[in-house]
Amino acid sequence: MTQHYDAAVVGGGVGGLLTAIRLATAGRQVVVLERNTEPGGKLSTRERDGFMFDTGPSLLTLPSLIDDVFHLAGTSLADEVRLQRLDPSFRYFWPDASTVTFRDQPVATAEALDAFSPGSGAEYLAFLAHARQIWQVSERTFFAGDMASPWSLLRRLRSPRDFTKIDALRTLQARGKKMFHDPRLQQWLGRYATYSGSDPSRTPATLACIAAVEADFGSWYVVGGLGALRDAIVRVARSTGVEVRTESEVIAIEATRRHVTGVRLAGESITAPVVVVNADAEHLYQDLLPDAKRLRSVQQTERSTSGVAVLVGVDGRTPHIGHHNVWFSRDYAREFGDMRAGRVPADPTIYGCVSSLTDASQAPAGCENWYLLINTPPDEEVATRDVGPWLLERLAAVGPDLRSRARFAEVIGPRDLAARYRSPGGAIYGTSSNGRSAAFRRPAMRGPRRGLFLVGGATHPGGGLPLVTMSARIVTQLILRSHRQR
Repeated sequence: MTQHYDAAVVGGGVGGLLTAIRLATAGRQVVVLERNTEPGGKLSTRERDGFMFDTGPSLLTLPSLIDDVFHLAGTSLADEVRLQRLDPSFRYFWPDASTVTFRDQPVATAEALDAFSPGSGAEYLAFLAHARQIWQVSERTFFAGDMASPWSLLRRLRSPRDFTKIDALRTLQARGKKMFHDPRLQQWLGRYATYSGSDPSRTPATLACIAAVEADFGSWYVVGGLGALRDAIVRVARSTGVEVRTESEVIAIEATRRHVTGVRLAGESITAPVVVVNADAEHLYQDLLPDAKRLRSVQQTERSTSGVAVLVGVDGRTPHIGHHNVWFSRDYAREFGDMRAGRVPADPTIYGCVSSLTDASQAPAGCENWYLLINTPPDEEVATRDVGPWLLERLAAVGPDLRSRARFAEVIGPRDLAARYRSPGGAIYGTSSNGRSAAFRRPAMRGPRRGLFLVGGATHPGGGLPLVTMSARIVTQLILRSHRQR
């Protein structure tokens, strides 16, 4: 049996779904083919014994990007979900027992920083001015189109000063040392490298703009959990006529020497002049459309970090914590050195999300849903069997002791991520941002056959909800432009 569509999207992650919505609202007939039992990709959830966990993204920034897509479909993000802007946004802890709380307003955060480390408030506000400049220039250059070559970016620069403003020649670690006198705040800035699975000593300081985005546009929670956002995206896609099919694994992309012609599933073929791949590029060029040259290029590109998540159902309430928490390691250099050596860090930075503090529906009455995450190398062989008890012990040494109150501790590791998402090594964000040329080494959005496109964290501009949303916008523009030129 053969069916025909204007576009077939391989993979029902956020990038694929948002691309499908954009194409459908432009009059295209689109099918999304997802191999798992539910769409959404890494925007996923887990329920156990009445505890709900967001097992992928746990924070929403720049919700306006998704709102823009929903408006194309005749609705809005506010119509589909209930958003809550978090204040405080984050609480940070260090091994010396010092702590600081970041607020929703930059001036309030600066005041907290001055109490934490005298003089740091003014440094923070000066840093934000710098980071805002990076964001403003990046938004109209780096995030405005594809990055097929350095010329793609250069054409969008207004002047050579734009390249200086995005701070791409300095590392994030070096920028931290220049802006903050307190080593703890240097470490705080370095954590933004981990938003793309990267190393602060190697990733460009351009990523400092994330801090400005959080400060100026807010840290948001979707009431009901981030799974409610996934459900809204799927609902809007279907309302525009997109056919979203689960348990539908694509086993090959069919093509002539020059054009894609569709995709093949077990016992079924779909014809389409456009195929959008929302999957890891290594899987694409190794399995779906074998291409030795492209595969070598992808395999030579450094993967992002993976991670080990521990889902903990906790009895009782924990004082002095927030919705989002970070317990920093004693030595960031050693932590990332361990990962470069292929080891789980001996002293990891621990991220902890407790969304039940904001949304009581996420845990049984009087309980908390703890989502703990540490960075690990992208390696499916990383041992994770005993990480749950070990991580609770590590947390107890620097923060709250949950061990006597934990009903369960369920571990999700690199092997699980690799199996569910076909991401080599369990890399969470696809490729890393390490190195000055990292942006140009990501797999191109245009594939080697006419009509083949890539979207999502494996391509430009990278992983994470905001960037994947931008990726959907950029690739849709490429598709519609290529159609007009035919």
